[in-house]
Amino acid sequence: MAKLIFRMNLSLDGYVDHQEMSAGPTIFRHWTEQVRDLAGSVYGRGMYEVMRYWDEGRPEWSAEQHQFAAAWRSQPKWVVSRSLTSVGPNATLVSDDVEAVIRGLKAQIVGEISVSGPGLARSLTDLGLIDEYQLYFQPVVLGRGKPFFAAARPRLRFVASKLIGDDVIRLTYVPA
Repeated sequence: MAKLIFRMNLSLDGYVDHQEMSAGPTIFRHWTEQVRDLAGSVYGRGMYEVMRYWDEGRPEWSAEQHQFAAAWRSQPKWVVSRSLTSVGPNATLVSDDVEAVIRGLKAQIVGEISVSGPGLARSLTDLGLIDEYQLYFQPVVLGRGKPFFAAARPRLRFVASKLIGDDVIRLTYVPA
């Protein structure tokens, strides 16, 4: 049975904004390893559109960026959206009966499935489908933006922490 994990970078004050936070080489390598090890990813529309950047190789990319893109392209993706009519390679559009689709994925797949997008995570949390929350705190304070938690969460229990490089800490929680 798959484990559904909501994991994203966020500011010290709890906001998610990939335009305002840059990933240093250590955290970027960490994310590449994370993506390589995934059984798949579930995206909300907005986060999927951000990540589509990795669908096509660019000559100006570093070797590390090409490695991340290859790992991202190779994994199966499910995109939850009622407004999109199509998705890119290795992706499946989920527009109806999201709960049944995600429960089916959890039952059929072995490994970790990453959830990306605070709004989607909120919906999946409300359905009791998120198994773990991984918060990657970056050393920035934004003071605005989209919060990591889109609504009140059920009680959480701390299970682990990990320092990544010199300045990013991952805190891991499970529903209590």
